[in-house]
Amino acid sequence: MFSIFKPFLFSLDPEAAHNLAIKSLKFNPLPKKIFEVEDEQMLNVNLLGKKFSNPIGLAAGFDKSAEAFNSLLKLGFGFVEVGTVTPKKQLGNPKPRIFRLEDDDALINRLGFNNDGMEIIKNRIKLEKKEGILGINIGPNKDTKNQKEDFCVGLKKFYDIADYITINISSPNTEGLRDFHEQEKLIDLLSALNKIKEDVKTQIPLLLKISPDIKYDYISEIIDVANKSKISAIILTNTTNANRDRLSSKQREERGGLSGEPLQEISTNIIKKFYKKLDGKIPIIGVGGINSGKSAYEKIIAGASLLQIYTGLVYKGPTVAKDIKKELIEILKSEKINNIEDAVGKGI
Repeated sequence: MFSIFKPFLFSLDPEAAHNLAIKSLKFNPLPKKIFEVEDEQMLNVNLLGKKFSNPIGLAAGFDKSAEAFNSLLKLGFGFVEVGTVTPKKQLGNPKPRIFRLEDDDALINRLGFNNDGMEIIKNRIKLEKKEGILGINIGPNKDTKNQKEDFCVGLKKFYDIADYITINISSPNTEGLRDFHEQEKLIDLLSALNKIKEDVKTQIPLLLKISPDIKYDYISEIIDVANKSKISAIILTNTTNANRDRLSSKQREERGGLSGEPLQEISTNIIKKFYKKLDGKIPIIGVGGINSGKSAYEKIIAGASLLQIYTGLVYKGPTVAKDIKKELIEILKSEKINNIEDAVGKGI
């Protein structure tokens, strides 16, 4: 069905098409069973104190305001992450701000954390009652005077309803945000968040989402801080505002974060570097260019325990999670691996 509708969707402005998809998902009549696959138990993952039915998650950025997370879970995803959510509602950057690079199977976005704000989104999640594992990605408002405080507000707001919270320090579209990759700023931020966890007596897992554009010298410092700050998992990686040289599409020079296939090898290489240095102490969630079972498996053997996709859903349509799961199971069987957890880091 998607192959029939895709030309129509791709004739629309990318953001209009996205909004149409979210509206359609709100009324999704399709049963969850359609998106299940045979032998899916081979893809079960135990992590973050949860049992994931499969490692394929939906990355933050698709359902920014938590409008369709239960419908998205029904599409066969093992988990969904909503956001990025900011304390106050904000409209984001001026339009146009999403660009399809069809020749490259990629997107560039400079949305700028457009979302409905924490109050509305929390009420929406409580009303909807999540039907699977739900992560909430938090960040600061563009006009905030204190980015650290905005992260603190986010943790206080969502610790009681999320399965995990992602600290997004990696978007290229919010000025000053990536400065938190610097050791002193990161220590200060995570210390403040851990103090809140102590005060409210919560064990909510905190995840840290990292930029693909970091200097490799920063990796050891980030890992050291993450270990000492009891980070539960590291998400590798967000979009890149570099790496345009090999792109074919005319829109490659648009400002913003590049996602999709061009990020595949870049993010996988960063996963390998982190995995070697982490020595099994913190799990990795791999993101960037995943659009098939093969590309998913490459991330897993590089060291990722869970995965997230975004651009793959845009280009491949609503069966993408199901298709990846089927191919992953075929790969596991061919490699004589009984469970996906046994493949993590196998290629290192």
